[in-house]
Amino acid sequence: MTVAAHVVITPVEAETWRSRVAHAFSRAASRYAILAGAQLSMGEALWRHLPSRATTILDLGCGPGHWSARLASRYRQNARVTGLDLAPGMLAKARDDHGECIRWLQADAGALPLDNATQDLVFSNLAIQWCPDLDVVLSEIQRVLRPGGRALINTLGPGTLGEVAHAWSSSALLGFRSREHHLIGAQLAGFDGVRLEEKVERFFYPDLAAVMASIKGVGAQTARPDARLTRADLARAQRRYESLREPQGLPVSYTRLTLILDRK
Repeated sequence: MTVAAHVVITPVEAETWRSRVAHAFSRAASRYAILAGAQLSMGEALWRHLPSRATTILDLGCGPGHWSARLASRYRQNARVTGLDLAPGMLAKARDDHGECIRWLQADAGALPLDNATQDLVFSNLAIQWCPDLDVVLSEIQRVLRPGGRALINTLGPGTLGEVAHAWSSSALLGFRSREHHLIGAQLAGFDGVRLEEKVERFFYPDLAAVMASIKGVGAQTARPDARLTRADLARAQRRYESLREPQGLPVSYTRLTLILDRK
């Protein structure tokens, strides 16, 4: 199951949280491209908002580098692309797949090791929902953008993975931040232009095992890694999920929030 995205935690807990997220996503690096169909599909929503020109580009939460490489190709030889991720395993995979023409940087989205006003474009597909302090992350993104720069961010809102929560009788999956939280956070961070698109994206899988593989395979893990599921737990979850089956298969819903943020 996926961890809750919006929690109030102490600094010590935040460090533990970052460590667990980095570890989980590092473990998932080798399987990400195979199992991340939903994540890659949703990332296409950002593409139509790209500026016509950009020289310095940050792919925030780059994972194994899919979007970093596409951005480098899109803006060609004039672009200087940095792929930044918290998980060393993801960055190792990115280096192996895409080489050193892209700068790979291990860092926390809440403490970007970049100078003020240095980036023309910050691109982030489904990464900031894992960050415990949204306001800090948005402020950091605004800080590193140049005047005239743009941030394009996909994140997740309430209702995401609702079918999974139903199957496992868990409310731990429902803590994603609202659209209002994101809009207010962007305004407080100092962005001059703030737009948000919201859309429910649905994907279908043949069985519960495929559903869970699609989630765990991209690094999203249970908030209680030591929990042990019994056969009865699994059978109950299968029955509850089967009650939601549609002709296309078992549904998994994501509430995609797309932020288009401009700095004048």
